[in-house]
Amino acid sequence: MAGPGRHHALRLLSLLVLAWATSTRAAYNVLTYGTKADGATDSTAAFLRAWAAACGSTRDATVYVPKGKYLIGAVDFRGPCKSRIVFRVDGALVAPADYRVIGKSDYWIRFVKVNNILYVGGNLDARGAGYWACRRSGRSCPTGARSLTFNWSNNVVITSVTSVNSQVTHLTINNCNNVVVRSVRLYAPDQSPNTDGVHVQGSTGVTISKSIFMTGDDCISIGPNTKSLLMTNLMCGPGHGVSIGSLGRDYNEGGVQDVMLVNSVFVGSDNGVRIKTWARPTTSFVKNVVFQNLVMRNVQNPIIIDQNYCPSNRGCPNQSSGVKISGVTYKNIRGTSATPVAVTLECSRSNPCTGIQLQDINLMYMNKLTTSSCSNVRGTSTGASVVLSGCLSS
Repeated sequence: MAGPGRHHALRLLSLLVLAWATSTRAAYNVLTYGTKADGATDSTAAFLRAWAAACGSTRDATVYVPKGKYLIGAVDFRGPCKSRIVFRVDGALVAPADYRVIGKSDYWIRFVKVNNILYVGGNLDARGAGYWACRRSGRSCPTGARSLTFNWSNNVVITSVTSVNSQVTHLTINNCNNVVVRSVRLYAPDQSPNTDGVHVQGSTGVTISKSIFMTGDDCISIGPNTKSLLMTNLMCGPGHGVSIGSLGRDYNEGGVQDVMLVNSVFVGSDNGVRIKTWARPTTSFVKNVVFQNLVMRNVQNPIIIDQNYCPSNRGCPNQSSGVKISGVTYKNIRGTSATPVAVTLECSRSNPCTGIQLQDINLMYMNKLTTSSCSNVRGTSTGASVVLSGCLSS
């Protein structure tokens, strides 16, 4: 389960921060590499020069971004590096006003194969409004840039970062091991398309804590091949909640396992906790998941499993999901639903959900008991105020 991963991540955070704080580091200030903190001078090349010096240092190194505003385009910070790196931002990083500059790159600020890195502080403003307008207009638009991405990196700490107006996802963790995300604030307007807060995929040992997500899409989305993920002390909303999936779009696809979300609050979000899978054959799965000690405040779908996902009825009509969902616990989830149906568990007819446990689910709608809608679900329920009669089979 997520417990061992949680303890490992917390040990990682404390040990790495202690090591970084006490080491004698070489410092590389971006201002000495030919840029200005005026928000108008293109700082991309200067940042890359500072990074090259720090990454090549045999001593622990710091890339330092002082107070001020720095204009940077799409930038790739690549490793492996020779030492531990602190990337400290006391200023604000802003994207070019023309959304196409970073939008065609798929990323804005990206770290690739960088191990033992602490990314701390700063404000990121991707100026996503122009990109969102393009998406809404129906014109041909670029893919869109993720604001901050870590690919194939291990032992990573990301803390005290504020990101606003991402074109698409704010923070992406892809194929990484041992990652701590703490005290981040990710903001985008409620109707901004695909502005997920954090997306985790192909990664093991990730902890996300003490953070705020107010976005136009999932607060956290969890993709294939994710294992040992702990999320705690989060505030989500507006947005689409915390979502496992969508999974099962491809036939040969990995699963999600050992996930825990605890001690968090959802406010005005479309969903609370969601598992979403394509209605098509696949090798994917979801197992060993715990959602516990959660508060819902006016949430449209507080608890939902949707295994009939088939956008625009393309590629999956009249099929059932091959994603196998098992061992999911919902415990001590309380508050208010924005709809009369607070629990929706629509599982696959060919692969029913098994081992579903509902314990102490207390969700009200306009001061009345809420109801449930279920199909193909096997499990148990205890101590619920939600009307669950006929919802679960043993």
